[in-house]
Amino acid sequence: MESKGRLFEILAKIKAKPAMYIGHPSISDLFVFLTGYKTARRELGIRPNDRELTFYENFHEFIQDRYQIHNSNSWAKIIMLNCPDEKQGFDRFFELLAEFEARSRNLQQAQNDLVKL
Repeated sequence: MESKGRLFEILAKIKAKPAMYIGHPSISDLFVFLTGYKTARRELGIRPNDRELTFYENFHEFIQDRYQIHNSNSWAKIIMLNCPDEKQGFDRFFELLAEFEARSRNLQQAQNDLVKL
């Protein structure tokens, strides 16, 4: 069984106590934090696990498809186009992350079912 993943552990901590990690609930600050977190881990040679790779490789496209906005804006900017302020963008990120995770689990289950056939 795959471990929870360090990325998702830190996201849970940020969601619970954003002031401790990013100052205040802000999707823009969260995006900058996660970019730095990913870069630091890469510089230290810490490889992402499968769940983290799925997030890094597919979350942006998921947000683009969800909002039907396909441009070079970051996922944070796309979410903010649909939220009146940073706090609501922050909250919306975690709602969309849960939706993304559920979709990813469903896709994985469907792939596993096909392999069984």
